[in-house]
Amino acid sequence: MASTADIAKRYFAALTAHDLDAAVALWKPGSIDRFVGGQELVAPDGIVAYFSELFGAFPDFELEVVELTTARNRTAVRWTAHGTFAGPGRFQGFTPNQARIAIEGCDVITVTDELIVHNDAYVDSGDLARQLGLLPAAGSPAEVRLTRLANVRTKALRAMHGVSVEAVADGVWVVRGGFPIKTMNVYLIRDGSGVTVFDAGIKAMGPALAAVCAQHGGARRVVLGHADPDHRGAAPALGVPVFCHPLEHETALKDQPLRDYWDMGKLRPYARPYFKRMLPAWDGGAVAIEGTVGEGDEVAGFEVVELPGHAPGLIGLFRRSDRLALISDTVYTLDIQTGRKGGPRIPHPAFDDDVEQARASIRKLAALDPERAWAGHADPVTGDVRRQLQEAAEASVP
Repeated sequence: MASTADIAKRYFAALTAHDLDAAVALWKPGSIDRFVGGQELVAPDGIVAYFSELFGAFPDFELEVVELTTARNRTAVRWTAHGTFAGPGRFQGFTPNQARIAIEGCDVITVTDELIVHNDAYVDSGDLARQLGLLPAAGSPAEVRLTRLANVRTKALRAMHGVSVEAVADGVWVVRGGFPIKTMNVYLIRDGSGVTVFDAGIKAMGPALAAVCAQHGGARRVVLGHADPDHRGAAPALGVPVFCHPLEHETALKDQPLRDYWDMGKLRPYARPYFKRMLPAWDGGAVAIEGTVGEGDEVAGFEVVELPGHAPGLIGLFRRSDRLALISDTVYTLDIQTGRKGGPRIPHPAFDDDVEQARASIRKLAALDPERAWAGHADPVTGDVRRQLQEAAEASVP
């Protein structure tokens, strides 16, 4: 009975001889030959098609096995290869250019009942592209120019979709995003070796928010203040468990969480097209919910406070040790139609479930006597926070 190493040796001998019949005879039909970071071939037809193209483009293609290491039914084959891109056939759509290649790689072959059932192939595709002339040579002036161009693109994307980070209190940071004005607030709370994320901003913040979380040890979970598009948008990009209030669960699961109680007619005419266009753009899609949180639950040293009105299941987080409140959209600290910042106010009625309930929640928040209240957008409420919240609760709505 042939060993795993024997099968690997036979396979590479067949490829070296350009004998595809012998090569695919060693494969179990339907198995996968996977180029890590690239395409997947299904045996036998996919393997025949790929290597027929390779040998047609590199007629002198040769493989040499450098080392084999076997454990149980898997053999790692370290190899080198060289050849000339002389044609007559193309390779991956590129016309032969007479380039010489000399590469190395490693295949990890899994064998069952003397047949290959899986292969993971590792090769430096960047080095191969350089040798073929598809990328500039390392250290060349052309590579320097390409690097500069990539950096310009990165800076432009950061300007549009980047974030800023500011320490709010001990173990708490606000991540601000949005374009052209960073008014979307996401909060990171130290939680063991990583952070809990409170609210998740908009979809465009996803990559930058994930990077900031990584700098703080990685996101452990997301807790949504509520499930509106501009508060859940980046949650799917973080790839961690998500929690919300039970009354937000159903909305979080929807692909487009446009609330049935929203009334764009309450906005000024010039603002209606903006929100109709931006609300879907802000959203990152349906969010899988791991569990729910409610009044009095503990989240990374904060207490959950139910503050419904703007949304049925809106919650805030309150830390009694320093009276810090993270309050999502319990209040607005800007005019959402003009972008002008100011003191706390009732969220705009165009997007409120129940304005009177929103007033009651603001009074409830005021009774906690927070020292600082960080909202879901724009700036925090500071100074005489309790008085400002009480006045906001009694003020007329826009």
